Amino acid sequence: MGLADTFQEVLDSLPGDWTDIELDLRIADESRYIEAATFVVTCNAQPYSQHDWHWRILCAHHFGHAAAPQAVHRSLLFLDEAGIAGEIVVREVRAGRSPVFNEWGRPESVREDFRRIHHQ
Repeated sequence: MGLADTFQEVLDSLPGDWTDIELDLRIADESRYIEAATFVVTCNAQPYSQHDWHWRILCAHHFGHAAAPQAVHRSLLFLDEAGIAGEIVVREVRAGRSPVFNEWGRPESVREDFRRIHHQ
């Protein structure tokens, strides 16, 4: 599976109220670092120095000081099309407000499921 498809799976797994996400990107062949850098500049990827991962990518859902999901997806698609293999890992996801419901009288299992779903 390519990087763009992996990123799309990550987006599809997020709750509807996510606000931003931090990803780390590592390419498999470091000899193609410069070439890869020209593609990820589209989403303002931040290079790491002396780190196991090559870039940090910040992505915002609707607004904020980060790249749009479409820009990140396109950058990763550029890498896929160029045959630059790699991997991404999610470091942090932030979500907005969660719905409120009355917990009174509900079993603990329902409360735990609500917290698991809405407070990831």
